[in-house]
Amino acid sequence: MNASNMTSSGKLRMIAKGVAPVLAALLMTACAAPEFKQPAVEVPTAFKESQTPTAADLEVAVKTASDGSTWKQAQAAEAQPRGEWWLAFNDPALNELIAEATRANANLSVAAARVKQSRAIAGVAEADRIPQVGVNAGAQRQRQSAAALGLPGGTAVGPYNQFSASLSASYEVDLFGRVSSNVSAARSDAASIEATYRSVLLSVQADVAQNYLRLRATDAELETLNRTVQTREEDVKINQRRFDLGDIGEFDLSRAKTELATTRSEFIGLQRQRVTTEHALAVLLGKPAASYTAGVSPLLDTALLPVIPAGLPSSLLERRPDIAAAQRTMEAANARIGVARSAMFPALTLSASGGGSSADTVAEVFKWSSRSWLLGALMSMPIIDGGRNKNNITRSEAALEESVGTYRQSVLVAFAEVEDNLAGLRILAGQTAQMDAALVSARRSADLAQKLYDAGRSSYIDLLDARRNLAAVERTAVQLRGNRAVTTVALIRALGGGWGDAVAVAPSVAQQ
Repeated sequence: MNASNMTSSGKLRMIAKGVAPVLAALLMTACAAPEFKQPAVEVPTAFKESQTPTAADLEVAVKTASDGSTWKQAQAAEAQPRGEWWLAFNDPALNELIAEATRANANLSVAAARVKQSRAIAGVAEADRIPQVGVNAGAQRQRQSAAALGLPGGTAVGPYNQFSASLSASYEVDLFGRVSSNVSAARSDAASIEATYRSVLLSVQADVAQNYLRLRATDAELETLNRTVQTREEDVKINQRRFDLGDIGEFDLSRAKTELATTRSEFIGLQRQRVTTEHALAVLLGKPAASYTAGVSPLLDTALLPVIPAGLPSSLLERRPDIAAAQRTMEAANARIGVARSAMFPALTLSASGGGSSADTVAEVFKWSSRSWLLGALMSMPIIDGGRNKNNITRSEAALEESVGTYRQSVLVAFAEVEDNLAGLRILAGQTAQMDAALVSARRSADLAQKLYDAGRSSYIDLLDARRNLAAVERTAVQLRGNRAVTTVALIRALGGGWGDAVAVAPSVAQQ
């Protein structure tokens, strides 16, 4: 009988020895954070809209500005620092505005404060890696009733003092990866918020550049309209004089006045657009709109814009700060699965304390005879939690799925934004080439119409039509300049504010 029992006990011990390591490994695997796997994203080998320049694109390489001067397309020079992309525009005024916005923009200050918070939270999580040590010291005077001390009623009990001092320490043994997973999640959160800060910084800088270029384009458009107004005013004077002399009827004079009033109205309306852009730029600079006035600086020619290489789509995943933020968010969500899993397994906390107490004097507290100490280990584990921990795991896994979807969407949006702006620049270049040709023809038509009218071989309506057509073409040409400038900045923003190849640098703005 005893031999049989010993045989059974031996078998059980052998089974336990074999199962225990496997069970321990399964427990460790179950509670640890899963290995992070980069989600698969379809990355094209090249941008579809990044094509070799066409003949129409090359036609705008050499152009003539409104003042008759000739501008040449910028040639490649030394690459600008990756983060300071605005230097490629070689515009001191733009450099100053971006520097000012970087110092004073309110949204950037908010983003910077969030970075500080995230780093502090990561530091709090890191603190769980080391023992927590504290000191306690106190003094009290009390009097207890006789009944509380188990004495007969009415027994006189005097007050007494109690002094104490102790040093305590506690440490959670990271058996199942709760602490390490929490630290990993906090670090990834901090990295995500830092990437978001860089994204906000890029947005602020790009917004400043785009509003500045819009302002310059509006100034150029106002300059064009102002010349048209002056022409219309001269027409009214001439027609008024001819009407007074009886050379023409009131119809031509009324048409001239109508054209003048209409052009003046357009000029006033465009001033409203300039004021709105100026106010938006003031906000970006962290200034009240009433205290900022932008100087007049017409955008003369888009040949001064830098040529931005798109590079490879795969490099976009490394350059874009919003994609980097989404990447870190995925990593944080993955680590939190480990935190949620560890809550289902035992937590071991070691504690120790030592000190002294005395009812006489403070000095007695520190005597060897007053010493006291405590060593302890606490193992805690949930048994019945109503499914709380299981649901927390499910929630963490769903949060990871959400972050993966957000990451993929960010990548798709980034690719689309680059394609949009590459296509925009290509199409705008073609439009500009055609508009330049139209501008030459319109100027020639207006000149011929003026000569025919002066010779009495055509009516004033023919002259007005030619001038109206010229004014529309000139204004459209100026608008295309502004659109190309703004789209260039939009492409830089879409590329993450940097590029891998050398960039063609604009000639100095002082040459304008």
